[in-house]
Amino acid sequence: MITLPHFSGETAVFGLGRSGLACVDALLLAGCDVVAWDDKPTQCEMAAKRGATIRDLTQDFGQPARLIVSPGVPLTHPAPHAVVVNARAAGTAILGDMDLFYAGLQQWRADNPQHHVPIIGITGTNGKSTTTALIGHMLAHCGWAPQVGGNLGTPILQLDMPQADAKTAYVLELSSYQLDLNETLACDIGILTNISPDHLDRHGSMAGYVAAKQKLFTHGTRDMTSIICIDDADSAKMASALAEQGGRVIRLSSTQMKADVHVSVDDLSGDGETLMRLEFMASLRGLHNAQNAAAALAVGQALGLSLADITEAFIGFPGLAHRLQPIDRFEALTFVNDSKATNAEATRHALAAYRNIYWIAGGRAKDGGLEGLENSFSDVRRAYLIGEAAPQFAQQLSAMAPHVDYVESGQLQRAVFAAADQAVADNLDEATILLSPACASFDQFDNFEARGDAFCAHVASWKPQQGGGM
Repeated sequence: MITLPHFSGETAVFGLGRSGLACVDALLLAGCDVVAWDDKPTQCEMAAKRGATIRDLTQDFGQPARLIVSPGVPLTHPAPHAVVVNARAAGTAILGDMDLFYAGLQQWRADNPQHHVPIIGITGTNGKSTTTALIGHMLAHCGWAPQVGGNLGTPILQLDMPQADAKTAYVLELSSYQLDLNETLACDIGILTNISPDHLDRHGSMAGYVAAKQKLFTHGTRDMTSIICIDDADSAKMASALAEQGGRVIRLSSTQMKADVHVSVDDLSGDGETLMRLEFMASLRGLHNAQNAAAALAVGQALGLSLADITEAFIGFPGLAHRLQPIDRFEALTFVNDSKATNAEATRHALAAYRNIYWIAGGRAKDGGLEGLENSFSDVRRAYLIGEAAPQFAQQLSAMAPHVDYVESGQLQRAVFAAADQAVADNLDEATILLSPACASFDQFDNFEARGDAFCAHVASWKPQQGGGM
């Protein structure tokens, strides 16, 4: 757990999920006066057992010195939460758990000035989880002691403090919701994988969403390294602005050969020379994963790792569940779980990574549905549509030219069985059953993990009927 300094005055914590309870634990351990609230009585009971005072901060805010809110609490859109309104009326600073983390780490750095402990922050609409995990894997392979968490896995305050005899680095996945709250966190290395429309209901507009991502770099250290994929206009503009301010910017691109690292499906190159071949890296398949690898490579080089060690680490990277995860094979069929693809941009990358695709898509559609995928269906043999989005997706696919064949399956199990049966009947040399929904999961599943797990279970139940596979 991160050791915090003692904060004077009352600290209020609103939202008692995993990260909120971690805040309560760390604050209490530091001897702070903590008041907490959550709409769920069970969460309040858990905080009370830890020693927090329970008070409904929406009704009786009081005069806390600071308010720590969960990333899910809206600050501006669609409307400020009642607790945010109360805090602003009282003149109370609104912070996130990242600010507490940074206060704790700054205190440790002051006590241990001889040790350099870098903070690596990763954000982006897509790819940030894989990039975060890949960097953590690379550092561990190269003898570092990475602490990996934030939006991915371990809440930031449950990470371990640095050890004086270990090369510690903090590798933090940071969502736009978290960055919206960032008032102090300064990264040594910041990574922006890409920006495409997402969470616009929370940020009010595309400009608001971009501004939240920008906060990764707002408080950066004086010699911060900014690693940015410039293949979209918003990211390119951000890279240019940071460079004009005198910052060190490493540009990644699959379209601009003059970028510091040029990305292709097969390799990464710089200054006209190949830096790394990717064809043997099974967990980094597709152009989007090549971009993730380019970002991790830039981090490794910034930290002084050898290219040979970085390459060896990438070859051994196991990948992440629910992100272009090959889960099984049957004869010539590969089953791929990409349940984390909750928007069209993520699915676009998945459709570009395989041949002869039997594509399962649908759920709760986001704004635009399948817009942006018009040129992505050349390898899709048939789409199997599920969930609330099935009628909308059917209408969008019907309007495509050339025509995209589809079936409205409704339920995931029906889609898996129909897709796999059709692929077997087609008897191709190579085919992929791809779950890449381009949708949120909340119509039929609690989250994308539950949807991916269900896909895996349905594949397993289909296979015995076919006599098993590998």
